Amino acid sequence: MRILRPDLLAAYDGALPGARAAILARLLYALHHEPIPGVTHRARHLALADGRALTAPTDATVPFAAPAPGLTARLTGGEAAPAPGEAHDDPATLLRSLDLGPHTGRLAQEIDNSVANLALALADPPPPGVPLRDAEGDPDGLGRLEQRVLDGHPLHPCCRTRGGMTVADVLAYAPEHRPVIRLRRLAVPPERWYGDTPPVLYAHPWQADRLKDRYPWLSDAGQTEPVRPLMSLRTVAPLAGGDHLKTAVDIQLTSAVRTVSPAAVHNGPRLSVLLGELTADLPLTVLAETAAGAVLVGGQPQRHLAYLRRAAPRLARTETVLPLGALAALLPGIAVDPHAWWHDFAQLLFPPLLTVLDRGVALEAHGQNTLLVLDDGRPGRIVYRDLGGVRVSAKRLRAAGVEAPPVEGDLPTDDPDVLRTKLAGAVLGTVAAQLITVLARAGAEPARLWAATAAAIRGAGTADGARLLSDPLPVKATTAMRLADDPLDDLWTTFDNPMAGA
Repeated sequence: MRILRPDLLAAYDGALPGARAAILARLLYALHHEPIPGVTHRARHLALADGRALTAPTDATVPFAAPAPGLTARLTGGEAAPAPGEAHDDPATLLRSLDLGPHTGRLAQEIDNSVANLALALADPPPPGVPLRDAEGDPDGLGRLEQRVLDGHPLHPCCRTRGGMTVADVLAYAPEHRPVIRLRRLAVPPERWYGDTPPVLYAHPWQADRLKDRYPWLSDAGQTEPVRPLMSLRTVAPLAGGDHLKTAVDIQLTSAVRTVSPAAVHNGPRLSVLLGELTADLPLTVLAETAAGAVLVGGQPQRHLAYLRRAAPRLARTETVLPLGALAALLPGIAVDPHAWWHDFAQLLFPPLLTVLDRGVALEAHGQNTLLVLDDGRPGRIVYRDLGGVRVSAKRLRAAGVEAPPVEGDLPTDDPDVLRTKLAGAVLGTVAAQLITVLARAGAEPARLWAATAAAIRGAGTADGARLLSDPLPVKATTAMRLADDPLDDLWTTFDNPMAGA
């Protein structure tokens, strides 16, 4: 950074305490609420299996905490505890001092990286202001709004982990630094191509630089027009409008290395047709994955040599579209009357998601892949993108008179609990809970907001909705997953349902 951006050095040093506090709060939340190995009891402090206790401010252990710089947690008791009066303000250092199983060191390294990248983002913020009006009807407006998101996943301490990227790479390619890039087109011998598109691989420049030496039979076929990395980093949108492209990068972003699996290449276009049919009568637009392809090596499609093409949202002149994950930072300025705004938003969001679930597909409607279209500042419609995390019930589809397409991987399930958890863990336990927390900090009454949410769910009139109003709210236990032997297997925690009895 001293060479690349010496102008950021002082700002980076100034941002580090805030970055450490933000990540430490996410870690403390996980320690207090997730099934973490080595934690034996939770009360005013955490009791650890080795006899020590961990104490932190209560308001820093709740979901979606907003800690001030300087947040600390204190370990006491036991021979391994720090000296009296010593406290931890660095989350990775704290984690290394705990015995949370054999993968503690791996997670600590990831958290170190997350803190550094969050501090870098905070040191290089976008210009102040809410540019919603500037984005109305603009095909580049979505990309510019997504690039204003600095901190990523609101509960995950690895929210800014970029495993495998240097500081130069982060500055060049991470969306929070607002880059404009060009993808590389790599021509593939036809006999080495899998998919229904011409044999050309659209490769992220970070990935392309690492592919040519390994696969010399890939040949340059030029670059794309200028594109803007969206929140996921590896999905890009052309500045001039047009289809979005989801690329493969051998980089750990948050919890996983973000490649494009052969199952995703196979499933995307088929699921797009299915969801187009299921949502034809709903105020929900699912962005179709219209094409996909992968390179064959040894006769097998390779996940790090693949891409997907996805339709872009279509906007009227007065419309603005943004992900719900970007909405959190802008919401207090948008929702002048928060209770009325939330009522309209809830009626727009929850009924179609529950209807699609009832018909046979559980959408993983989290903050990155669920978008809100504002029309002149008011909630207008919902857009959903990215079909990799959905679950498909052939039984429910048959009951709805629809034939299930042949899908691969872990998508098929008829288990109603799995289907409900997939939707509720994303849209209720994470998205709604975060946005209601944000509005409550601005003065809204959370009980009224949850009551409006319950009314919208009840109005959908589905059996799943009744369960979502009474069952505990699921939230993916992302930190516990990083400590597990297989960090990609879903683990969950639950919270009391604020809609029970509403």
